[in-house]
Amino acid sequence: MDLIIPVPPRFNFWATVYSHGWCALPPFHVDKNERTLRLVVPNGHGGNDSLTLHDTKAKLTASLDNGGDASPDRVTNISNSVSSVLRLRESFDPFYAEAKRYPRYRWMVKRGAGRLLRCPTVFEDVVKMICTTNCSWALTEIMVQALVTKLGSRVRDGVQSFPSPETLASCSEAFLRREIRCGYRAPYLLELSRKIAGGTLEIEKWRTSDEPTEELFIQVRSIKGVGEYAAGNILKLLGRYDYLGLDSWSRGKFYEIFRKGRKVKDSTIERHYARFGRWRGLFMWMDMTKDWHEREFPL
Repeated sequence: MDLIIPVPPRFNFWATVYSHGWCALPPFHVDKNERTLRLVVPNGHGGNDSLTLHDTKAKLTASLDNGGDASPDRVTNISNSVSSVLRLRESFDPFYAEAKRYPRYRWMVKRGAGRLLRCPTVFEDVVKMICTTNCSWALTEIMVQALVTKLGSRVRDGVQSFPSPETLASCSEAFLRREIRCGYRAPYLLELSRKIAGGTLEIEKWRTSDEPTEELFIQVRSIKGVGEYAAGNILKLLGRYDYLGLDSWSRGKFYEIFRKGRKVKDSTIERHYARFGRWRGLFMWMDMTKDWHEREFPL
């Protein structure tokens, strides 16, 4: 089954796919030869669908890879999932209007940059973000690969889903430390998963929350293992760009781009981006990743 997904003006498929590192973490998979992105989305009935996205001739096609009937509910779920992952229903007109005011940032409008790829669920985004804390990207890849291969459900040959909160909640801390190699993160992942599985934490609502960003930031920070860096970047995946989400990599890039390698305080970086208001976190990220947009496949 092939489904045509409507896209908004200025949408750039590959600028979104390579907006940050998520496309390199399973179940996402980029086929550089076929120029496709594979993702796995929950089907709403306890299972998962494997989709391959093709971007050709100004249209986006989602191909269902694991068979089954094309019921109206299934088609709607696929369309909604792809739209959410690629941020197709989020308006970036105010962001582009702000970017046009500065010659330095007009490339973003021309490129159609700004949409940040996110996972089908907030749970997957949060777990992956915790797996980026205090470690190298190589270790993040190892942890996420282990989560998918050892705890995910089979979707089709060679493709497994991201584990559900219930599956992760059933693990022991010793298993997560030994098999997933997540170290000190193990108890944090267990507490998060068990609260969600037990119904005492409903983080999927965050994507549609109308609460002030400051309140949402407090809620995200209340998850053990989520500090200011992780919370700021989780908020970006919720469509809130008020926080920078600084880590050692982004600080280093700022020093290199704006200070000739000289270190400055975080407060100096905050002041630099304050003029962009609610978009400041996204402007910062565009500065950090501008060179990615100059390559076809940066990761």
